[in-house]
Amino acid sequence: MLGAIAGDIIGSPYEFDRIKTTEFPLFSKRSEFTDDTVLTVAVAEALLDGGDYAEAFRRWGRRYPHMSWGSRFHHWLLTDGAGPYGSLGNGSAMRVAPVGWACDTVPSVLREAERSALPTHDHPQGILGAQAIALAVFLARTGADKDDIRTEITGRFGYDLTRTTDAIRPGYRMDETCPGTVPEALTCFLEADDFEETVRLAVSLGGDADTLACIAGSVAEAHWDVPEPIASAAIQRLDAPLLAVVERFRKWFQPDGMKA
Repeated sequence: MLGAIAGDIIGSPYEFDRIKTTEFPLFSKRSEFTDDTVLTVAVAEALLDGGDYAEAFRRWGRRYPHMSWGSRFHHWLLTDGAGPYGSLGNGSAMRVAPVGWACDTVPSVLREAERSALPTHDHPQGILGAQAIALAVFLARTGADKDDIRTEITGRFGYDLTRTTDAIRPGYRMDETCPGTVPEALTCFLEADDFEETVRLAVSLGGDADTLACIAGSVAEAHWDVPEPIASAAIQRLDAPLLAVVERFRKWFQPDGMKA
């Protein structure tokens, strides 16, 4: 999950100040965790403790009321007992990375990803976006190569993963939906040669930068791991409650990426 968090923090300065280049400082005074990190941690904690996703989202979300929450999610966050609201937004995909680490079979990954999406993102595309990213993380951390990941995700979810980032970038604009974010983030991972290049490509698309980098970074971590300097810089920007869950989750796994 640290790959998702690092991607979120790296992309955060460019969420509203979008760029179309891979040449930018990875970290600056403007680099900070956003709602993407908060909800990724909420998913991780729910997996660790067997908790309810909706309860975890509300508890963690209310701890950080000044995040740039989407308007519908913000209303849901503050309304006890509110049900899902048919969202196909990319929020279901940006928070799902821990599922790809916590589950040990494809069926369990898909089921748990759906469970993590359903409290808010019950639109079919919202569910599919979460499942696609969780499955990509699972496949990458269990040794699948990029061609196998591309084939599996394309065949199962119908995303177009044949484009290049150079083809996407010129006409790409802010898109907060799963169909308009998940394929692009996966393309960044598939095209890159390492973790850093993955997140640089994601930010360079000029869209929802923190979320694109969060999603792409989550898969890149499972394939390459997060380089120590990037991991350290990201960890230094987390507060104590977030860091405590991150450390608990990381200790849950053996060095080979499987659960202890």
